Amino acid sequence: MRTPSRLRAMREVKMLNAHVHDISMDELVRDFDEGLLLTLHVDMAMKLQKDPEFHAILSEFDVITCDSQIMYFATKFLGTPVQERVSGSDYFPRFYMHHRDNPAMTLFMLGGKPGVADAAARNINAKVGRDFVVGAYAPSFDFENDPTEIDAMIDAVNASGATALLVGLGGGRQEKFIIKYRDRMPGVKLWLPLGGTIDYESGSFARPPKWITEGGFEWLYRLLKEPRARFHRYVIHEPPFLWAVLKQRLGLYRDPFAKR
Repeated sequence: MRTPSRLRAMREVKMLNAHVHDISMDELVRDFDEGLLLTLHVDMAMKLQKDPEFHAILSEFDVITCDSQIMYFATKFLGTPVQERVSGSDYFPRFYMHHRDNPAMTLFMLGGKPGVADAAARNINAKVGRDFVVGAYAPSFDFENDPTEIDAMIDAVNASGATALLVGLGGGRQEKFIIKYRDRMPGVKLWLPLGGTIDYESGSFARPPKWITEGGFEWLYRLLKEPRARFHRYVIHEPPFLWAVLKQRLGLYRDPFAKR
């Protein structure tokens, strides 16, 4: 994979033991047609404190965006602000509408519960006005333990002829899947690990009003809507993230995987 030359000069903004790129939504949509995307949010930032396998693959991703209003505020607090929050759920609709008249860009959706990705595909294709989404597969929860199912997933992607792959398997898990199996899907040029985007596009989960997102309260909206599913992400991970950022600001943060 080669990052387009227009994006190679992106400034890297340090965020704990990772980084985000200072890129705007317009730049990402316009200039990023090939490569590996990572939209970094608080939950993933905290997983990177405990998961060396996830941390080790960060360098494989061509663009890493700030996918969290709280992280956006954190870049300001650290004195290295990025232009804007570039979330996967905001980027994805703009991505497929940008390519509505580009027949070379087609998408396979891998993830979601049975039937959800199919509903998302129908909605997207209706908006785009063509068969933009050319296939979908909802893997079982423990698919990693079943080589036969992994083969079936990969075969489905390859048979579809898709040039872009949206992987919605959860933060960390979806990125590892891409790095481990991308060589077996040579037709895919653009890799989009976008978590719950499939749910949004299917209509099974409504986006919050814009003022909630821009105010940094999307976490509270989601927590109230899905308390059991979101408790660990927003109540367990968010306060330690803020503490870690404060330590970074004071020069006290230490990368748990750095060689001493």
